Formats: sequence, structure tokens, C-alpha cells
Amino acid sequence: MTVEPARSARPLSASAPRATADRTGGTGGGPATGPRQPPGGRAAWIAWSIGASVYVLAVIHRTSLGVAGLDAADRFGIGASALSTFSILQVLVYAAMQIPVGVLVDRFGPRKVLLLGVLLLSTGQLAFAFSDAFGPALASRAVLGCGDAMTFISVLRIAARWFPAAKNPLVAQLTGLAGMSGNLVTTVVLAQALHSEGWTPTFTAIALLGIAVFALVALFLRESPEGAAPATAPAGRPRPAVRRQIRDAWQEPGTRLGLWIHFTTQFPGNAFGLLWGLPYLVQAQGMTRTEAGGLLTLLVLANMSFGFLFGRLLSRTSRARMPIVLTTIGVTSLLWAVTLAWPEGHPPLWLLVSIILVMGSNGPASLVGLDYARARNPVERLGTASGIVNMGGFIGTMITLFGIGVLLDALTPAGAGGYSASAFRWAFCWQYVPMAVGTVMILRLRRRLAAAAVQGF
Repeated sequence: MTVEPARSARPLSASAPRATADRTGGTGGGPATGPRQPPGGRAAWIAWSIGASVYVLAVIHRTSLGVAGLDAADRFGIGASALSTFSILQVLVYAAMQIPVGVLVDRFGPRKVLLLGVLLLSTGQLAFAFSDAFGPALASRAVLGCGDAMTFISVLRIAARWFPAAKNPLVAQLTGLAGMSGNLVTTVVLAQALHSEGWTPTFTAIALLGIAVFALVALFLRESPEGAAPATAPAGRPRPAVRRQIRDAWQEPGTRLGLWIHFTTQFPGNAFGLLWGLPYLVQAQGMTRTEAGGLLTLLVLANMSFGFLFGRLLSRTSRARMPIVLTTIGVTSLLWAVTLAWPEGHPPLWLLVSIILVMGSNGPASLVGLDYARARNPVERLGTASGIVNMGGFIGTMITLFGIGVLLDALTPAGAGGYSASAFRWAFCWQYVPMAVGTVMILRLRRRLAAAAVQGF
């Protein structure tokens, strides 16, 4: 007995081919669009490494405020709500730019987008280095967020052109792992330089790193292997309207599922590492900056370890996707509940280490969402679909950063010199709101995607 496929909301055509089964047991990224399959090999790793160097630079810029939050509050004379505005605006710009950047990558290729991203990153960080007032500093972080938005999707597109489909989950995790090395530079090198060299020299030095990375991309990056189809739409073939391209990507259940996976898994570790981790450990737990920096470094190392582990699992079987996602959400929720419920808001060191280790899995688990999008979208709109998914975690991060900042100010008496352990405990409870919403959406879309697979789509 055969099952007759249900009628699709839109016909499957050459512009939106049905996903095909890959050799990992899941679905691949659609039929090959070039004359030959991506070769992988040494040349592929060189191309990926050049692109990944831009992402490493972007993560250094992105996370630089995470070790400078207390310094920024003193420099600009601002409280928690205003301080969180820096990261919120940066993340808001990043999230808002994801779909436009995805379209740009699909239309003009990742190399040009990466070069523009480096220019914006360096410009924003240089302006931030010389800012001495809240307004100009805020504007510079917005420019930085715009440049940051152009990096990750571009690197994934390069990987999709150079590596076989079965290797893409591993390469995506390795890209995230490479980015975490940028976070490691921030927590180890930048934090020390900030206190020994000062604000302006430190942030100026970071901005000038962009010169070397720009030259590397401009001179040596090849978007795709020789003999492959163009990375952009072939000459003479009409490009779909931007609105239609976005709509087609959004209508894929795998794209929407990917967005909610990214939303739900990424934000706890992101919010902790980007802004609130250092103040929480120093002001609420009484640690020195050196001790707090050590725990933030542990977060980065855990992230890198989980990235490698998840990448290996996903390269062997796509059936590991959802177990990774749901386990990460469940364990993160449970350990935060134990941490926040601890008497007096002062959990022991072993528990703090445990929750930080678990949050190290958040970033790698969020990349599973991008794998769902890759498996359900043809290559010519992969950038757009990846942009939609990549919005999720940063929207969740923005909501969390803002909610924690508002609650900290509301729970702290005017004129207080810092935030108490009790204030942090109640403010961090806010995380369960986006986590609950995201989990419900994942379970809902998971059933829908399974139904579509049974029907043959």
C-alpha cells in the first residue's frame, strides 16, 4: 500500500526542489546544482579557514563588552538597564540584519559580504574605543552589530560550496568552535589588556586587527571550487523576487523549526557570556574579576568541547538532532532551577561550575537549527534560510538581556552600590519565559515536520 502525497501549499519546482536523503540518514540540502559534487579536501579547508578567520574576529568584537561591562558602566555613568542597552542594540541589529544578509549572500556571494562585514566591524569598534559618552558609544555598537551579522552565514555558504552535504553539520559545528576561540581571546587576553592598558588602546588594537583579516579575504578567499556552478544565480537565469525568496524559505517547516531551536537553545549561554555573567559572579557571588574571568573561560572551553562532540555525532547520523536539542534545553533548565533556588542565592562553586559547563552546550546545540534549514532548502536560497534561523537565538538573547536588566533595576534600591544576590536570582528567573515559549514551538513544529516527511515532502 502506498501513501499518496498530500497536496502542498505551493508546488515543488526547480526553484524549490524536494530535499533528498543524504547518507547520514537525514535529508540533504536538495539536489546538486553544480556540474560536480563539492570536493572537500585541503583546498576546502583552506577556504573555510579564511572565512572562519572573519567569524573569529567578529566574535572578539561581539563579546568584548562581556568583560568590559563594569568598566563601561563607570566610563559612561550608567545603570543596568542602560548597560544592557549596549548588548540589546547590538543583538537587535544583528538579528534584524540576518534576512537581508542572507539575501545578499545568495545574490552577490559570501566574499563581498565578508569584506563589507570586516569594514563595519573595524569602524564600529574604533568609534567605540574613542567614545566618552553613552550616545556615540551606543551608535558604534550598532555599526559593530551590523558587521557581525555578515560573517557567520557567509562562512556557512562557503562551507556548503566546498564540502559534501554529509560533512556540513561537522563544518558548521567547527565554525562555531572557531568562533569560540575568539571568545577565548576576549576572556583571556582582552580582559587583561583592558585593565593594564586602558579602554582606548585596547579597543583600538582590536579594531586594527581588521586590516590583516580584510587583506586575507581580499587576496586569498575563493568562494567555490573550480568547475562548480556560480555561488550566485547563474547568468541568464532570472532571480526570484526578494519577497518570494524569503517567503519560500519561511514556508519550509524545517526553516521555522530551525529558528525556534536556535531561539531556545542559544540565549542562556549567550546572555551570560555577553553581559550578565561577570556582574553576577562578581557582585552576587563575591568573586574577584580574575576568578570570574576563569569561569567565563571555562564557559568558552565547554562550548568548544560540545561543538566538537555534537559535530561528530551529527556527521554520523541526523537522528541525533532532536535528542541533542531537547537534552540541552532540559538540562539547562534543571540546573538553572537548582542554582536559583539555592538558599540565600549563593550556590556552591561546584554548582556554578556545573551550570557553566552545561551552558557551554547551548551554542553548539543552536547550530542544529541551521542543519534543519540546510536539509530542507535548495542551495540557491540557503543563505536566506540560514539568515531566518540565525535570527532566533539573538532575538532570544535580546529579550533575555533586556528582561534581566529591567528586573535588576526594579529590584535594587536607588543609590545602591551594586546588585544583590537576591536581585540577580529573581532577575535570572526571567529566562524561563522565552525558554517555555521556544520549547512549545519546537514540539509543535517537530510534529509538523514529521507529518510532512511521512507525506513525502
